[in-house]
Amino acid sequence: MSSMPGSLFEDTVSLMQARWVLTPDQQDIVAQIARQHDLPEIIARLLHIRGVAPDQVPSYLSPSLARDFPDPLSLKDMAPLAEYLAQAITDGRKIAVFGDFDVDGATSTALLVRFFRHLGQDVPFYIPDRVKEGYGPNETALKTLKDQGAEIVILCDCGITAHDVIQAGNDMGLESVILDHHEAEDTLPPAKFVIDPKRRDDLSGLDMLAACGVVFLVCVAVNTALREAGYYNRRALPEAPLKDWLDLVALGTVCDMVPLTGANRLFVRAGFTQMAHGRNVGLKSLCDVARIDGAPESYHAGFVLGPRINAGSRVDKADLGARLLATEDPGEAEQIAWTLEECNAKRKDIQEAMMAHAERMVESEGLADHPAIIVGHEDWHPGLSGLVAGRLKEKYGKPAVVISYAAGENGALEGRGSGRSVPGVNIGACFIAARHEGLVLKGGGHAMAAGFTLLPEQLDDFRAFITRQVGKQLAEGAAISDVRVDAVLSVRGATADLVKMIQSRLGPFGQDVPEPVFVLPHVRLFKADVVGKDHVRLLLGDWDGGGRLKAVAFRAADTPLGEAMLKHGRDRPFHVAGCFKLDRWNGREQVEMHIHDAAFALAGDERKKAII
Repeated sequence: MSSMPGSLFEDTVSLMQARWVLTPDQQDIVAQIARQHDLPEIIARLLHIRGVAPDQVPSYLSPSLARDFPDPLSLKDMAPLAEYLAQAITDGRKIAVFGDFDVDGATSTALLVRFFRHLGQDVPFYIPDRVKEGYGPNETALKTLKDQGAEIVILCDCGITAHDVIQAGNDMGLESVILDHHEAEDTLPPAKFVIDPKRRDDLSGLDMLAACGVVFLVCVAVNTALREAGYYNRRALPEAPLKDWLDLVALGTVCDMVPLTGANRLFVRAGFTQMAHGRNVGLKSLCDVARIDGAPESYHAGFVLGPRINAGSRVDKADLGARLLATEDPGEAEQIAWTLEECNAKRKDIQEAMMAHAERMVESEGLADHPAIIVGHEDWHPGLSGLVAGRLKEKYGKPAVVISYAAGENGALEGRGSGRSVPGVNIGACFIAARHEGLVLKGGGHAMAAGFTLLPEQLDDFRAFITRQVGKQLAEGAAISDVRVDAVLSVRGATADLVKMIQSRLGPFGQDVPEPVFVLPHVRLFKADVVGKDHVRLLLGDWDGGGRLKAVAFRAADTPLGEAMLKHGRDRPFHVAGCFKLDRWNGREQVEMHIHDAAFALAGDERKKAII
């Protein structure tokens, strides 16, 4: 493998129009990490180029709840919130929960329901209808909870921009607590408490957290306050089994695509250990229905469990996911899991039809040449806008916004939009700016994923504004055009032992902690064909002979990448870039490469330079 600095292929433009750059390292530090921690050179290099210092290696490779757990009280206003909720619980005040309809919201809601249930509290919860109500709290929902006797409403994974709705809740006599992680503005909503690591005055350094992580820290802080107040002793009640619920934190964190750094890395690793025990009957039922063999991994969370939990709010009932994760009844869990499986199948069919329509619009209107792709249609399903936006972003390599339409609270037609972005373009900031300009009714979110609501007559001005905003960010040079390559291997070097070591020691992988990208230079394509609708299946080998390696390029058949590999096949060598996976089938393990990009190999002795 190679650790040469710079780009090995700097004169080559890849088939996906990218420049591959081999990340430089400092060999003395790599050697130090390998020596001090008894690690193979490849693991030491991957740690070093990810910014892990020699003294940080133990915490990174094996984060410990005892050693590395973050201080909940470091979050702004956490200490007074913990005392407030502990007193409210002691006094028997009625508390309700309002949660978002995505996986982060469902896991956050389930955490709170499980926590309060353990304390003997009956906690009603409300998940808004994705189609009819849209994202975030609304007055009707707060009134519903008020009518159920709620005095305090905890809003999780939403609320940070809901100024008017929170004020309406105040006017009803509700006390609101916001537990969020979305971008905050200078002025906060008039809630009793706002816990959000993205508050401008929050110095905790925990801005990587998903809402479920924030909620978990709130539960820890309140648990401590109750213990110190003697709540558990007076009632002869064991403390809440918080560690058991880390499986929910791991699931929500992975699915919300927040950075898997710092506290999130700890939560996800510890959470998947808990998930393997199968104590959450809802998760266990969903794993059984989805035919997950063995312990779930981060891949299953993001691509198997998460889509099914989300499918309820997309095509059926919004609260199915939270109910599944909160229940302790195996029969109810199995029933909901099968309902979600059916919802997910229906979602796939609707999504494919939407995607095909959106692609036709992009091509016919020349939108691929715009700074951002913005499409919409009244016949599209509001629950699938984000998924289609993500697919468009992947296909065209630029920010994508998809707008569908549904009736709002007053019956008037509203556009419900979702955006997905690329590195260097903060789509959430674009939508917040549009709200300040009066171009949307609601808008906000993350840098990479965000949403908004607008009136149909606002669309043209909104489209022009977002195009200017994205173009400005791109002009400022924020976009990243290079693709980082971690190492160069031969096909022979891509062994199952290597892949297992990378996954077990360096995982989990996700946002801001990408899987290592390897280049296999000068490979021969022994086989290339299309499987499924548009995936390209390949069989690779080193140009000069040796073993074979299975590979797949997903949704690549109609791209320059797929077309080149299908057309040229065995007649010329390729460099291929991608990640390695372990394909487990019938008790056998086999390495498979997921190809992200490829380039035609140049003549000469480049292979000798690439492999050391």
